[in-house]
Amino acid sequence: MSKPVKTEAELVAMARRELKAHLDCPDGIRIAVLRDGQSWEFRAEADDVTVARPGYPECVAMLVQIGDHLSKQYDVSQGGVPDAV
Repeated sequence: MSKPVKTEAELVAMARRELKAHLDCPDGIRIAVLRDGQSWEFRAEADDVTVARPGYPECVAMLVQIGDHLSKQYDVSQGGVPDAV
């Protein structure tokens, strides 16, 4: 049984909604979808100022958990670009 397919933009939007529902993340976190064969995961990137803000490590940890959960439910289609929180 195959998983439903979402675009990178859809997955990033889902992750942003989940993050906002659970944490007060600093602005400026970029979320990318990294693919590895048939699997994928989220990757967070930010400038040094954003990384130094309170809550950044918790947001990254939560993003990893969200990505783990979503990657078990959805496959990623081709296309899309990273987005900011």
